[in-house]
Amino acid sequence: MISVKNLFKSFNGFQAVNDLSFDIKPGEVVGFLGPNGAGKSTTMKMLTGFLLPTSGEINISDLSLKQSALAIKQKIGYLPEGAPAYGDMTPFQFLSFIAKVRGYKGTEKAQKIDKVVKQVELHEVLDKPIDNLSKGFKRRVGLAQALIHDPDILILDEPTDGLDPNQKHQVRELIKNLSKDKIVIISTHILEEVTAVCNRVMIISKGKLLFDDTPNTLNRQSKYYGAVTLHFSYRADSSELAELEGVAEIEEDLQTGRLTLFPEPGADILHLVTAHAQRCKLPVDSLYVEQGRLDQVFRQITQEDNM
Repeated sequence: MISVKNLFKSFNGFQAVNDLSFDIKPGEVVGFLGPNGAGKSTTMKMLTGFLLPTSGEINISDLSLKQSALAIKQKIGYLPEGAPAYGDMTPFQFLSFIAKVRGYKGTEKAQKIDKVVKQVELHEVLDKPIDNLSKGFKRRVGLAQALIHDPDILILDEPTDGLDPNQKHQVRELIKNLSKDKIVIISTHILEEVTAVCNRVMIISKGKLLFDDTPNTLNRQSKYYGAVTLHFSYRADSSELAELEGVAEIEEDLQTGRLTLFPEPGADILHLVTAHAQRCKLPVDSLYVEQGRLDQVFRQITQEDNM
């Protein structure tokens, strides 16, 4: 378990982290969100012991980071932003070096390397210099070094940055499987990452915690949650939709051809909208109930803090 109490971090008078407190239990995959400069990476670095807090407490597995930093670091796998590595080494040489640093030798060391190479699929670049690898493969090398000692806690800073859609899917599935008996914290600016892998979301801005709950609860804060959106294949008269019972407001996007109808509180308008579209033979090629738009609610939460 991770327990953070009243965490502060300042740099030359700038307050990067401002009174953060939270607990995280095994099995939780926490999406750590925030605008650029919100304090995400600074918090990650303090959790790993890379940075010392200005004040506050961090306890991991009932150990204080101040008093038991080395023991705690042995329980953590960390993928930092940018995934720094020795560019003149090959992935095999780099992972061998990391395994040796972690105290593995002989057969055990070989088994650890082989396992992570399979997990993140590094076979085809295992003997190429890291400097010559694509950004996606460099990211996977960084992920492999974070996993090599099978840590209890994984702290991943932008884990899918630079990966193509297939690679993103693979890494997300890997994270889901790993989270069954681990704590996983993902610092990201990719909102789709939250709904793809996380069961908890924390949003910070200006170093302060603004939201801490499930992705579903976050979606429900969106003004679009429960709204009905139609997409027209060509322009058509849709003015009568605004007059339907239970429709409070209508929003039209001329660029995309989407029309969104917002229901009055407690109203269910889907069946009325569907019936009207069929009756009037509107050129609707898709119609769905919105589950919320994370980009909108994210802006709402973080911009309110800036007011």
